[in-house]
Amino acid sequence: MTAYALFDNVEVTDPSKLAAYAAEVRPIVEKHGGRYLVVGGQIDVAEGEATLTYPVLIEFPDLAAAHRWYDSPEYQPLKALRQSGSKANASFFETAPSDLLAS
Repeated sequence: MTAYALFDNVEVTDPSKLAAYAAEVRPIVEKHGGRYLVVGGQIDVAEGEATLTYPVLIEFPDLAAAHRWYDSPEYQPLKALRQSGSKANASFFETAPSDLLAS
C-alpha cells in the first residue's frame, strides 16, 4: 500500500547544512523506491488553522520502504546533517483502502 513521508521544515538554523543535505539526499530516497511529490511552496489554508511551514512529501511503495530509507546506514549521516541545520516535524503514513482512490 502506498506510503508517504511528510516532513515540515519548521525552522532552518543553518542554510548551508540544509543545502548540503538537499544536494545529496535524492539518490538515497530513489534507491529505496521514493520520489518527491512536494517540496515547499505556497500554503493556502481552506479550513482550520495552518500547521505546515515548509512541507516536503515523499511517496514510497509502502511503509516498510519508507522506514528502510529513514533507517538506512547511508541516510544516517544526511539525517544528522539535516537535524543539525533545521528543526522539523516528520510523519510516515500510508493510504487506506477507499473507493475514493482511482484504480
